[in-house]
Amino acid sequence: MIGALAVLGFSLTVADHSDHILLWALGVSIAATYTFVAFFNIGLGPVTWVYSSEIFPLKLRAQGASIAVAVNRLTNAIVSMTFISIYKAITIGGAFFMFAGISAVAWVFFYVFLPETKGRSLEEMEALFSKKSSRGNAVNDSDPRQNV
Repeated sequence: MIGALAVLGFSLTVADHSDHILLWALGVSIAATYTFVAFFNIGLGPVTWVYSSEIFPLKLRAQGASIAVAVNRLTNAIVSMTFISIYKAITIGGAFFMFAGISAVAWVFFYVFLPETKGRSLEEMEALFSKKSSRGNAVNDSDPRQNV
């Protein structure tokens, strides 16, 4: 996703600064858009819904999932409503470079602060995120990435 957004930013910047229509830049922009959508659909898109349903304890799962959906929709609305203002302020390519930067920061955040949930039961996830853990920092102690 980060790479596709960066390529999209580059190709739109080249097309925007050209005096004539560059078919290759438009083709690259379309390919980068399809690439972004493909990687979003197999990565961040479904993970948002799955992860938010796994991290909340059973007694708070409905409330937590509803808050997660509300935040997701609010974030989508903010991006949608501010996009034109952003690209007019920093160019169309700059807007996609900005989104690539935000995606890179998000990737680092996800990797550092959100533990892997694959192969864990909901009870294990509740213990992982619980403040009542008998060990110091339950997230870092139980994260399988720490065993690499």
